[in-house]
Amino acid sequence: MNIQLNISSINKQSAIKITGSKSESNRWLLMQALYPNIEIENLSNSDDTQIMSEALVSSSNNINVHHAGTSMRFLTAYFATKSGREVVLTGSDRMKQRPIKILVDALNNLGADISYLESEGFPPLKISGRNLVKNKVTLQANVSSQYISALLLIAPKLENGLELTLEGKITSVPYINMTLSLLNQVGIETDFQNHVIIVNKQSKISNQKSIIESDWSSASYFYSTVALSNIGTEIKLSSYKQNSLQGDFVLSDIYKQFGVETTFQNNGIKLLKSTIVDQQSLIKLNLSNSPDIAQTIAVTCFGMGIPCHLSGLHTLKIKETDRLLALKTEIEKLGGEILVTEDSLILKASKAIKSQIAIDTYNDHRMAMAFAPLALKKSITINDAEVVSKSYPAFWEDLKSIGFEIIPNDF
Repeated sequence: MNIQLNISSINKQSAIKITGSKSESNRWLLMQALYPNIEIENLSNSDDTQIMSEALVSSSNNINVHHAGTSMRFLTAYFATKSGREVVLTGSDRMKQRPIKILVDALNNLGADISYLESEGFPPLKISGRNLVKNKVTLQANVSSQYISALLLIAPKLENGLELTLEGKITSVPYINMTLSLLNQVGIETDFQNHVIIVNKQSKISNQKSIIESDWSSASYFYSTVALSNIGTEIKLSSYKQNSLQGDFVLSDIYKQFGVETTFQNNGIKLLKSTIVDQQSLIKLNLSNSPDIAQTIAVTCFGMGIPCHLSGLHTLKIKETDRLLALKTEIEKLGGEILVTEDSLILKASKAIKSQIAIDTYNDHRMAMAFAPLALKKSITINDAEVVSKSYPAFWEDLKSIGFEIIPNDF
């Protein structure tokens, strides 16, 4: 389904409820599978979380995670520990192009039995569950945090716990800390000093109830919407915490540079466009700890005519698509000038945005949602708009609720 977006200004005072963080939800689901006396509230309604939930209770020996990268990593670790069970773990064509060798090597070094069914280093995987007794493994520190979190989440159920050494500069630290914090919340002892993480064995835990905070990555599209709006525009979002575990919490500071003020109130946040921004001022950010908001920030800068230099983006090339190349292609279609490298992008200040442009989404939910706020500047078409269900199924309905006009545009 392709859609055309039109809007002149959003409703001055709007309120939206966003469901739980996908990152937290998938971690809690895996922990619940290991410790069934955990109760979860405000679970994400995303496709990824639904896939994770169904896979964990499935009795099938063939599990397909489709485009769900987090599920692929977490389930690889989970099924590696299920002694006596054999599973084939597969996914979409794009998933079969996304590397997993680093995690598979680490698990096999711990005693797992995982092999490749097609290309070396890539899904699909054949996993024969074992009781893992080795407890020491080393990873490069700049790998996707999902590899690290996958190991940490199964660690308390391993025969001797886990001692994980990270070599080099550590990236995505907030996501590692999120995983450790959730383990701590249920009484599992962990230690993270220098480059060594220790998770103690814990056979049982007491009854636990978790209320998951709403998703900060999903909030980013409303930060962008407010930034591209007139002075005085505000949107209220719930439910958010001032002491969030999510790396994308940095939005509240970053978007001050776009004139957006964040106020925490009544278990939520109010976003207010409070100031006009100097368009000559370069936005320079290292997003190694929060790469999922890079697309949103780049599009915000483009829409406001502000130059930016974003770095720390090396993980974006192995996401649902090569996000750096996709950003370059679509921003250039709109008339922008952008340079991308293996881990950064440089956007020049734009003076105009081309009209009647259709944005391709590359099976990537974040491409669709990041470009949607540009409708405040020009009418825009989003191709394959249903891709947003991967993380935020209600996105288009929520945009309609704040004043966006959404017209089916299939040809």
